[in-house]
Amino acid sequence: PMPEKPTEIVVPREKAVFRLDGRGRWCNAHGVFRNRRISDYFHSAIRRDEGGYFVCQEHGDHVEKVYFPYEDTALFVVDVDLAADIRLRLNTRREVVLKPADLFVAGDSLYAALDGERIKFSERAMQKLAEAMEFTENGYFIRVSGRSHRIHEAGGQGA
Repeated sequence: PMPEKPTEIVVPREKAVFRLDGRGRWCNAHGVFRNRRISDYFHSAIRRDEGGYFVCQEHGDHVEKVYFPYEDTALFVVDVDLAADIRLRLNTRREVVLKPADLFVAGDSLYAALDGERIKFSERAMQKLAEAMEFTENGYFIRVSGRSHRIHEAGGQGA
C-alpha cells in the first residue's frame, strides 16, 4: 500500500503569530526574534505556492503551512560572494549567480528579480556588494567580471 500523505494543517496569513519585517527580520507580538537559530530555521522553511509565501514545518504525521505577512518581500539576499561570478545567498539558503540585468533599485533599496520573485538585499549583503558598485550622475552601476553594468531604477515600489 502507498504510504499515507501526512495531514496538512494550513494557518492563514491573518492567523499567523509571526511576520517578516522590511529588513528581513522575523517578528512576533514581543518584537524581533532574538534567537538566531530560530530565525535561520524560519528563513530556511519559506516556500511559495499559489496562496503566497508560507513557512512549512513537518511534525511527523502532519505538515503545517503557516502563511505569513511580510512588509516588502519574503525573500532577501543575506550574503554575497564576490568571486569571478557574484554569488548570492538567499535567506532560504538557496544560492544563485547574480545576473546584472536582474538588479533594480526601488526607493532606497536594491533588489534582484529571480523567477518572477522580488528579492531584497539585506544591509549586510549591500555592505559586501558595495565594493563592486558605484554611483554616478548617470545612475547606479555594478562591476561584474571586469565589465560595468547599469542597474535600472524601478518606478515606485516594484519591478
